[in-house]
Amino acid sequence: MSIKRQFLRFALVGASGTAVQYALLWLGVEWLGLAAALASGIGYLFGSVVNYLLNYFFTFESGKSHVEAATKYYVIVGIGWLINTGLMTLWVHQLGWPYWPAQLLTTAIGLLCNFAGSRWWAFREA
Repeated sequence: MSIKRQFLRFALVGASGTAVQYALLWLGVEWLGLAAALASGIGYLFGSVVNYLLNYFFTFESGKSHVEAATKYYVIVGIGWLINTGLMTLWVHQLGWPYWPAQLLTTAIGLLCNFAGSRWWAFREA
């Protein structure tokens, strides 16, 4: 599959995980009074489960065992979570940005990093 087509699939799949993350961000901030970075981080983790399953079967059509693919994928997710939470902390809590523009920019950065790690490491066939 071409990288362009695979990236489009990855972005589509990512939209579902992002929807989960954004819903939990909104719920956490607006209803539970959580800090934006915390609510975003929680949403990121829940969205990653949706993304893993869809990426495994749809985007990369992986033949790897779930043990190998999920282990590598969640290393990438862990790095992405640190980037996501760190950027949200910086932009919202240190620089005073509104949380939605900060999250949109953070999501764009995460999309590129997560695609690269998923394509060339987590789901890459031997």
